[in-house]
Amino acid sequence: MRGRIPDSFIDELLARVDIVDVIERRVPLKKAGREWTACCPFHNERSPSFYVSPAKQFFHCFGCGAHGSALKFLMDYERLEFPDAVEELAQSVGLTVPREGGNDQAPREDKTDLYALLDAAARWFENELPKNAEAQAYCRKRGLDEDTIKRFRIGWAPAGFDGVIKALGSNDRRMQLLNEAGMVASNERGHRYDRFRERVMFPILDRRGRVIAFGGRVLSSDQGPKYLNSPETPLFHKGRELFALWQVKQANPSLARIVVVEGYMDVIALHQAGLPIAVATLGTATTPEHTEVLFRAAPDVVFCFDGDRAGRAAAWKALEAALPRIRDGRQAYFLFLPDGEDPDTLIRKEGKDGFEKRLKAATPLSEYFFNELAHDVDTSSLDGRARLAERARPLIAKLPDGAFRDLMAQELEKRTGARAVLEADAGARRPVQRPIVVQRSLVRSAIALLLAQPGIADQVERPYGFLRLEKPGVELLAELIDLARSRPGINPAMLVEHFAERPEYTSLQKLMAAMVVGEPEAQRAEFFGALQRMEQQVITQRREWLTAKSREGTLDSAEKAELRELLAARVPPAAPAD
Repeated sequence: MRGRIPDSFIDELLARVDIVDVIERRVPLKKAGREWTACCPFHNERSPSFYVSPAKQFFHCFGCGAHGSALKFLMDYERLEFPDAVEELAQSVGLTVPREGGNDQAPREDKTDLYALLDAAARWFENELPKNAEAQAYCRKRGLDEDTIKRFRIGWAPAGFDGVIKALGSNDRRMQLLNEAGMVASNERGHRYDRFRERVMFPILDRRGRVIAFGGRVLSSDQGPKYLNSPETPLFHKGRELFALWQVKQANPSLARIVVVEGYMDVIALHQAGLPIAVATLGTATTPEHTEVLFRAAPDVVFCFDGDRAGRAAAWKALEAALPRIRDGRQAYFLFLPDGEDPDTLIRKEGKDGFEKRLKAATPLSEYFFNELAHDVDTSSLDGRARLAERARPLIAKLPDGAFRDLMAQELEKRTGARAVLEADAGARRPVQRPIVVQRSLVRSAIALLLAQPGIADQVERPYGFLRLEKPGVELLAELIDLARSRPGINPAMLVEHFAERPEYTSLQKLMAAMVVGEPEAQRAEFFGALQRMEQQVITQRREWLTAKSREGTLDSAEKAELRELLAARVPPAAPAD
């Protein structure tokens, strides 16, 4: 069991899901014989070295070494803790995750209490909003209706230094949670006080709709920073999260386009006007993690910024973050607003239709890319074209291999006359990967073959004669056979996941990732041949041990009789020792 989730449920879950389906929804796969392949989502590469095996229900990258089951993929790709990955996978196949209480192996990272406290804080802020006339007037001024206020759980943090503390910090444990959640701060004397005071409050939700942080906006500019966000906490990492992504996904079962704006109120104004496709970063520039989340949500991403210098700088950072993620099928656009306008004011003036026209006229990434790089370059001169080529090459090299990268390189050559040889990523290019060649011992070979075809364990006769072999891994092999026998139909990924919290897990994953050659029947024959040779080695080891003891004159009568039988049997030489 991992945490409070029963092992039997993990077995059922991994039996229900198909790893190809799980990964295909996030990474475009191509059929390659019996397997599926793609460019690895965990590192930048030009040639596909990421393979998914339907037979093993296992993925492996020959480039960076990433590998594992469908659960491991979700944990790595979505940056989820194990319980959250189980929940996500279970939800996709309509299963409810059972929990077993009374177990002292509770997850080390169980944050249930922290989520509950933040939800309680959001409810408290919501209840405070109707009590404050200024906050209500602000909402009316911004045109917020009751449905929008409810949908975004907008609230109010009243004046005073201990409102949240009095409401939620009833004991030492609750105060600890308030501190861990970033809801309180401390002064130089160590006195704690509410972090958010006299601010309109916007809860920030995670991918499952749980409150993980807050953003607070003052009513007037002389009250301090206009916006204040929660600090980094165990639940909140601003470089990964996007405000309103939960609301966007709830409103759009199938999302073709998503818009990134700069402020909470910009997002909310667009949603209320009938464009529930807007999100915002949280007080930070767009990061590579943001762009990956955005492109997973929709194939087209529109970055919408002010047209001033700061907006242009933010747009360029977004472009740099997006480049490594612009694989075929994904498109990015840039929309710059008129001076003095933001999405909130524009949609009030122009309405939904007017703003949609602006979105449709947004500048494609390719056009913005070359125009921005050439804005201070005289491309009519040889020197100017050389400068443009020098600027563009390393950036185009960040693009994943594909049609878009090729076209960008062609466009660079067209504009500059310089041959588009992208040497900047030469070190990142990888030849077509060959199967891993693992120098295995006889025991490791048997384990690898069993992992490739767990069903053959049913045909292993008991007692296991190889158990007396004094070699590393023998007891693990026996345990794997017992486990496979006890769970008919278990697949390779399920078998390995049973060792997820044990030291053998990494070694088993590597053996799973190693290529096992041959048809199923040939693999079966090789497996039982390995067991037979191991049993021969057992006999050879025993004979050699008794022979050595005989030279010392310390054999008893039973051992003498056993040695005579072994010598008389003339056992053929065993396979070379490991």
